[in-house]
Amino acid sequence: MGTFYYLANEGFGLNLDILDTNLVNLAILVGLLLFYGRKFLTQLLTDRRNKIEAEIKQAEQRAQEAAAALAEAQQKLAQAQTEAEKIHQNALSRAQEVKESILAQGREEVARLQATASKELSTETDKVIAQIKAQIVSLALAKAESELKTNLDSSVQEKLTERSIAQLGGR
Repeated sequence: MGTFYYLANEGFGLNLDILDTNLVNLAILVGLLLFYGRKFLTQLLTDRRNKIEAEIKQAEQRAQEAAAALAEAQQKLAQAQTEAEKIHQNALSRAQEVKESILAQGREEVARLQATASKELSTETDKVIAQIKAQIVSLALAKAESELKTNLDSSVQEKLTERSIAQLGGR
């Protein structure tokens, strides 16, 4: 591969030096590439740059969305924890109320049982007293009757009968 050259003294000739010819060929090639390939390379690099910028914007947008989703999730977690604490406090409060209610009912039941026991005791006492009185009366009558039978003769009986008739008739 040689190149043609023109020398003023010698005229046209052929240069067979490989290093010289490659540099010239390379310069021509670079010149042609710059002249004709500039638009293509510029377009190719611009497209690549635009694509990279779009991907960076998308990555930034996804990062912002992820940060917003994280903030929302943290807010929901905080709300859920607050709600759980409220539920816990309400449960404790309700448990205390139920405990106090049960204790009050127990006190009322004890008081009712004591009142019932007191009434039953009073009733039983009254029954026992009535039975004792009845036995005393019965024993007194039996004793009086036995005394009357032993101390009462026919003349005393007649006087007692007449006095009882007189009292009944005098009325």
